[in-house]
Amino acid sequence: MTEALALDGIDAYYGEGHVLHGVSFALDSGRVLALLGRNGAGKTTCMSAIIGFLPPRNGDIRLFGESIARMAPEAISRKGVGFVPQGRRIFPTLTVRENLTVARQQRLQNPKPWTLDRVCELFPRLKERLLQVAGSLSGGEQQMLAIGRALMGNPRVLLMDEPSEGLAPLIVAEVGRTIARLKEEGQSIVLVEQNIKLALGLADEVVILNTGRVAFAGSVERVRSDQELVTQHLGVF
Repeated sequence: MTEALALDGIDAYYGEGHVLHGVSFALDSGRVLALLGRNGAGKTTCMSAIIGFLPPRNGDIRLFGESIARMAPEAISRKGVGFVPQGRRIFPTLTVRENLTVARQQRLQNPKPWTLDRVCELFPRLKERLLQVAGSLSGGEQQMLAIGRALMGNPRVLLMDEPSEGLAPLIVAEVGRTIARLKEEGQSIVLVEQNIKLALGLADEVVILNTGRVAFAGSVERVRSDQELVTQHLGVF
């Protein structure tokens, strides 16, 4: 199986604050890796390191074998890392169509590329609102737009940071179905998610962070069967 993304001994700092300590894990192509942990464990910091917002001080990050550890975020995006950020961060003054088309990138190796039409087929509600200003959308619609915008970059690896955060249960279920469909299509995904039940229902592998260190890395089956592990690092669910 091809290794899509690998972190190898990543140390990251905010100023002098050491926030990631030798973090290592790997994502195989076409798989979903759930990156879990309590608030403040280092999950979003890890995403920031991968996408280039917080370049690591030590260690390496590889995308399909190519080092991307100290590239600018724009270059990492062009290499094929898509990002659905926590809090959505859509462009509120642009229309839905403009939010989607501004992120468009083509990738020759993608046999079924994401286009405006394909995103609208995935999210019919966005199709109905293409000319609407994005800031006027509901929270669920904004999350769909954030996912659609990332897909328009035709990512080789998709990072999703808390995609269900703040959404009603029906919309959370829809987000889950969307991620499941992307997985079926072979999309490689790193999923940061506080909704443990949702994450374990989608993931193949799990990495648990605790105070910026990898506390566990293994199969989703192992996490499901080890209540003590879950309680210790994630709380009861």
